[in-house]
Amino acid sequence: MVEIPGTGVPIIGHQLAWLAAEGVTDAVVSCGHLAEVLKDWLASADLPLRVTTVVEKEPLGRGGGLKFAAASLPRPDEPWYATNGDIWTRFSLREMAAFHHERDALATLALARPRIPWGAVETNEFGHVLDFIEAPPSPYLINAGVYVFAPGFTALLPERGDHERTTFPRLARERRLAGFPLPQGAYWRAIDTAKDLTEAAKELAR
Repeated sequence: MVEIPGTGVPIIGHQLAWLAAEGVTDAVVSCGHLAEVLKDWLASADLPLRVTTVVEKEPLGRGGGLKFAAASLPRPDEPWYATNGDIWTRFSLREMAAFHHERDALATLALARPRIPWGAVETNEFGHVLDFIEAPPSPYLINAGVYVFAPGFTALLPERGDHERTTFPRLARERRLAGFPLPQGAYWRAIDTAKDLTEAAKELAR
């Protein structure tokens, strides 16, 4: 519900607009702490898709929360997308769904290569400093917080707890977990700090 400066719209509003633009017609929003704030905004906003809200009476963890929300999917026998609530991104979900289908995966996660928030120093083998690089791309891919799940994935989620510590490792061992690298030029940002909000607003303006 944090507003992107200059837009008058909270993060979830931008997420729902993106999902609708990608052809999504129904969304289930899982609420917890301060659920009424989220529900009130969803009820008053002019939304581009149908939204169902579910409220956890007690914290179920990320995996348990996903399973709880999945029980309200309008078409549980079809693949479905999921996204974390604190990211702002734009890329083709259709391409990600095709990637997921081609690999016959039970779950596919989007992979981002974020910029390191600190400058890097490049040296040679003798320890001489060669260059300074401001905010270089990370050498590692990270979980971007956007997913495609096959219908059978829901049954593998824990009733309570974190699927990234249980379900995902199991699927990785079975080679049923796929990773979709975000295409070159795709926009992705995690909104974790006030600085992230400011930077996101600048990027939107550009």
